Amino acid sequence: MPFQSETDVSTFQPTEARTGLEAVFTDEVAFRTWYDRSLPVVYGYLFHRCGRSPELAEELTQQAFVEAVRSRNRFRGQAGATTWVIGIARHKLVDHFRRAQRERRRLAPLEALPLGAIGPSPNAPDEIDDALAALPSLQRAVLVLHYMDDLSVRDVARVIGKSEAATASLLARGREAFRKAYSEADR
Repeated sequence: MPFQSETDVSTFQPTEARTGLEAVFTDEVAFRTWYDRSLPVVYGYLFHRCGRSPELAEELTQQAFVEAVRSRNRFRGQAGATTWVIGIARHKLVDHFRRAQRERRRLAPLEALPLGAIGPSPNAPDEIDDALAALPSLQRAVLVLHYMDDLSVRDVARVIGKSEAATASLLARGREAFRKAYSEADR
């Protein structure tokens, strides 16, 4: 559902702080009025801060409103309810960026694998996950343990209960299978 993203937060004059958020959450008409007025403001705030991605802005807007309803008892009335939801939305956006950063760090060792002519793509995290999922479980395990958990071949061998030679062989076959699966991913 498309939202109006051009709403200017500075022109919105909240009255919820005076009337109390409890009225908004106990009266269906009051809630609908508040929600209809607040939704484009919160969405607009997020839209311009998340790379103008409508899908991400919609998802984070929804999460912010759900959290506002869940935590309505913590609203103190020091600001308008819409401003309060924007604060929640800001936290949801920061959480999203943190998750994305953790995902990039988690996959960085596999992105660094020598893939020959295949370079990393803009969709590398998804393609890496897909390529890993396509591998036999033992090959996936040795790649993850060696490249992502930074274990030596000897330590990986100990963890999986194989000899070092068998583990080195699994690692070589896993790299080749990963290279093939990654190159076949949609680019």
